[in-house]
Amino acid sequence: MAGQSARPRVGIVSDVVLQRHRLQAATAKFGLDVCFSGDPDRLQGYPEFPDASLWLVTLEDEADHPVLFDHLLENTEVPVLFGLDEAPRPGSTEYFRWERRLLGKLEQQLGHLEELDSKATLEQLEEDAPAVPSSPDLPHWITPAVPGSVAEEVWILGASLGGPAAVKTFLDHLPAGLPVGFIYAQHIDGNFTDVLTRVLGRHAHYELKRAGEGYRVKNGDVVLMPVEHEWKLNEQGALTETGNTWPGPYGPSIDQVLLNVADHYGQRCHAILFSGMGNDGAIAAPLLKAYGSRIWVQESTSCGNSSMPDSVAATGCTGFCGSPEQLARELVKIIEESCLLKNRQKRDSA
Repeated sequence: MAGQSARPRVGIVSDVVLQRHRLQAATAKFGLDVCFSGDPDRLQGYPEFPDASLWLVTLEDEADHPVLFDHLLENTEVPVLFGLDEAPRPGSTEYFRWERRLLGKLEQQLGHLEELDSKATLEQLEEDAPAVPSSPDLPHWITPAVPGSVAEEVWILGASLGGPAAVKTFLDHLPAGLPVGFIYAQHIDGNFTDVLTRVLGRHAHYELKRAGEGYRVKNGDVVLMPVEHEWKLNEQGALTETGNTWPGPYGPSIDQVLLNVADHYGQRCHAILFSGMGNDGAIAAPLLKAYGSRIWVQESTSCGNSSMPDSVAATGCTGFCGSPEQLARELVKIIEESCLLKNRQKRDSA
């Protein structure tokens, strides 16, 4: 991963304080340093012109600041983006779409911005992992899943930077035999998926496997969504490749995975958003919540980067927030409660 010192530096100029704050918050989600944030008069009075890689300029009325653009052109040769859309209310779908549009404009000028786990990071995770992870016993009230049985309930695990370590910890703290399957959407360099599969595949109970044409997710699976092309589920619940690239800047698109899986599973599809940059998942998560799905997030202090789960939490649709270990325990708890309820209903109907 690139060090923070190597990240591009952005200058922000606006005569609206709220817009400056929202632009600064949005650029910070992708690790960009803000070397200046102020109104035009403050920039023009600066003793030494800030050294930015790019300038973002948004004004309520350009006519109020007639010398600003001449001042910028005289002092810098880096790109200047002006006339940006006004930022909507944070936490709204419109706000996250605005962030995506801003990211697209930034990447056109600065190149790829999202930091991803490196091969060295993944290999270190493999070295640090115990040969045989310890895990809790399956609670007495949960009937173990029949090996090879098709999962009736699926949880999507979405992650980016810091995600592999968090997801591995989550899986390591689950008992064997849970009646649930997982679909794993991880932003990662496509060249490193073999390493990721090997590292997480060492888990004793939950087997990481790549998506395969016609495959139906089984209990105990962790199916890895490919980076290159979009996958969905057909009417029978089998995975199928669309042939299209994932929408959005990064693959797999976590938003699209959520929508595609929920299109088949409905309220039997749930999601956990782990560590990562950006806001992928924040647009689709409220739609799944409306289906009746559970939406959980990793809590900030345990994340390598908390922008992604924080964005989803900002939508107000999350039902639980915790460390990877706490997320695992909560999942076991709600499955146990569901099994107890089903058993009680069977007794009552007998």
